[in-house]
Amino acid sequence: MPLAYLTRIAQTPAPTFHEEERAQLIETLWRELGYRPERDAVGNVLVKLGPSVSLSSAASPHSKALLLAAHLDTVFSSQTDVTVREEGGRLVGPGVGDNSSSLAVLSAFLRDLDPAQLRRPLWLAANVGEEGLGDLRGAKALLSAHAPELSAFVAVDGYLGVAVTKAVGVRRYRVTFTGQGGHSWGDQAPSALHALGLAITALYALPLPQSPRTTLNVGTASGGNSVNSIAGSAELLLDLRSLDAQLLADLDNKARYAVQGAARQAGVQVRLDQVGDRPGGNLRSDTLLRLARLASQPVGIDLKTAASSTDANAAAPHGVPSMALGVYRGGNAHREDEWVQPSSLSVGLGILQRFVRGYMHE
Repeated sequence: MPLAYLTRIAQTPAPTFHEEERAQLIETLWRELGYRPERDAVGNVLVKLGPSVSLSSAASPHSKALLLAAHLDTVFSSQTDVTVREEGGRLVGPGVGDNSSSLAVLSAFLRDLDPAQLRRPLWLAANVGEEGLGDLRGAKALLSAHAPELSAFVAVDGYLGVAVTKAVGVRRYRVTFTGQGGHSWGDQAPSALHALGLAITALYALPLPQSPRTTLNVGTASGGNSVNSIAGSAELLLDLRSLDAQLLADLDNKARYAVQGAARQAGVQVRLDQVGDRPGGNLRSDTLLRLARLASQPVGIDLKTAASSTDANAAAPHGVPSMALGVYRGGNAHREDEWVQPSSLSVGLGILQRFVRGYMHE
């Protein structure tokens, strides 16, 4: 069962940008199963199985690889206690679901696989940088390096019964306001925190279309040194999302204008650093979705589709068909009391196995 791997994976810390320890664990597990994983420059673990990929202009699409990828990183810091505990038949702990359960299912998939039976190339990856400011770094690197060799990309991520078939485009900025600061009584300098407050007010006043869905969020805001100091610096992190590329571009422009206007009004300087650009667009997932639905039917799961930002987004600019497929039941993702239903991992494994078999015979 995938549970043989889950606790060990979940209790190995993997904060975004610091996934090395978990990457080493996955590489070791896969080597113990008899495979020869390789590590790329950004830290992804990759196994290539089945027939060799052909890039000949006369080659059939069947000679390219299906890539299954589950991300290594979690949203939790290295100081978080990642102990997994059993509570009422559930396994509970930070990151036990997202994405430790998917990595456990992928590892069990390799354990049960007979590579000699593969009719088409099949690659599996444990990739870095999906969460937060990781900006899909691992998936982007895989696609940049290998897109011509791939027939499809499937992110193994999310809840059982859900397939992400629409890529939500995301742009993120770190906005930094700076002024000269000073003493709250003795000086008359403008406040960077004043500018930050004006900016947040202006940002949330921007009209957002309801359809296609478009959102704006200031996720963090901070600044200043003490109660009796004029803030010389302040910072916020801004998240912009839309299902429509043009609406996202328009919101991007309006948000920049609002932030710059706030800085001018307060009399401070502002710098915008883009810290995230997750491509949206058409995932070309029709065939993948059909196969995933067929794979789900034997266990009575009616697969639902969703729009989200996942590693599958990275495939959109390359025209590689992609999708994210969930393989476990759980809840409270990104919380320290996240939980999974242990028996669901075997169900997810079966779906993944049937999906791959279907793809091999497509």
